[in-house]
Amino acid sequence: MILLVIGASILIAAVSIYQYREEAVDYHRDRLERKETAIRENINYVLKTTTYPVETENIPLIFRTKIYEIKDIHNLELYLYDLDGNILKSSKASLILDTTRAKIPDRILSGLETSSDKKFIEQLSLDGQDFQSSYSYITDTHFKPLAILNLPYIEDDDFITRELKEFLTRLGQIYFLMLLVAIGLAYFLSKYITKSLNSISQKMNETSLGIRNEKIQVSDASYEIAALVNAYNSMIDELESSAAKLASNEREAAWREMAKQVAHEIKNPLTPMRLSVQSFERKFDPADPDISKKVKEYSNTLIQQIDTMSSIASAFSTYADMPAQQDETLNVVKITKLALDIFNESYIYFEPSQKEIVVMFDRTQLIRVITNLVKNSTQALQNTENPRIDVKVFTSEDNVVLTVSDNGSGISDENTQLVFEPKFTTKTSGMGLGLAMVKNIVETYGGSITFESEQSVRTTFTVSFPQSKPNQT
Repeated sequence: MILLVIGASILIAAVSIYQYREEAVDYHRDRLERKETAIRENINYVLKTTTYPVETENIPLIFRTKIYEIKDIHNLELYLYDLDGNILKSSKASLILDTTRAKIPDRILSGLETSSDKKFIEQLSLDGQDFQSSYSYITDTHFKPLAILNLPYIEDDDFITRELKEFLTRLGQIYFLMLLVAIGLAYFLSKYITKSLNSISQKMNETSLGIRNEKIQVSDASYEIAALVNAYNSMIDELESSAAKLASNEREAAWREMAKQVAHEIKNPLTPMRLSVQSFERKFDPADPDISKKVKEYSNTLIQQIDTMSSIASAFSTYADMPAQQDETLNVVKITKLALDIFNESYIYFEPSQKEIVVMFDRTQLIRVITNLVKNSTQALQNTENPRIDVKVFTSEDNVVLTVSDNGSGISDENTQLVFEPKFTTKTSGMGLGLAMVKNIVETYGGSITFESEQSVRTTFTVSFPQSKPNQT
């Protein structure tokens, strides 16, 4: 509506300007013709009443005084030329004042002779002033050409220009008022029309697979909007059903994969245990003087493998059965320092941005996050000269940020997408559950974990979570 009003005002203004210019051209042409007709009638009257023979050479005598009377009557300069274009008589006091009028140019004489109505009009512009100059033949009573009449006519557009400005001013005022009305109507109509659409759009933007989505309730909606709302509500029902099935299938698939991984990890120590038992049974000799030493070696082998199986079971239990959250007000700086105290490595440096950063978090789980990240860094530094781990805690807007950075071996490009997978590990032992558990804890508190790595240069893990725990749905 607004663009329509603006476009219409511009179009009407352009048409009005064009129309006024056309009218100005017609006005000046008609006015010149009227003046020329009146002047010719006066000239013909003078020629009929003169006592001089009506000949070309007598024109200056015939119009010696009459030319000034004609000029005063019609308020227009006039010039009389012979048929060769030489000046005969001028309404000006002296030819010296206007020597450019002494002779008609050949192009004008040629145009006058070839014109069907024996008339020629020249358009000129001088010093920014437009004017027309009309040339026509003066004849005697027998229509014999006697002389050439030249009437210079100045196009005074002041009146027309003033009228055009007044019209455009009024038009602008009217269309400005219409523009204000159009803006108001467009605003209220758009609010009325799009109110339901805004509600639908907001609900659609909030739609997510991981939360419970609310249905749209819209009253006084049109048939099309109601159909859209019903389609959205049906989609929400199907989405919840599909999300439940998908979650169930993902949990089953995850536990199947985890079971396979656990079975694989347990088989690894069972094989050497079986071989040790078979070897001991085959070589057992009570009379052997070194029997006590061999029994001890055999026992140590079994104990070592049993410890490996126990660590596997503990890791799996920790990941699969996380304890219930017990949120409390914590100083992240203090908890981080306590978590780092269990490490004996001298190359761990802690740099808090301030002495106290308070959050709502589970103490045990926060310590797990810190120790797992630092433990991963220490394991990545086993073959590194001048190892260093930098742990930093600071705030960014309403979030607490914890970074753990090391100059170890780094993470290869092919492993960047697998870092947080539950069963992924690059170590020769372990379940690969540490970073997966950290990710699970951080996301439970509405946070995120990311990393940047450049192999053999530096790897930095960044954990960010809100200072106040978000509401759980």
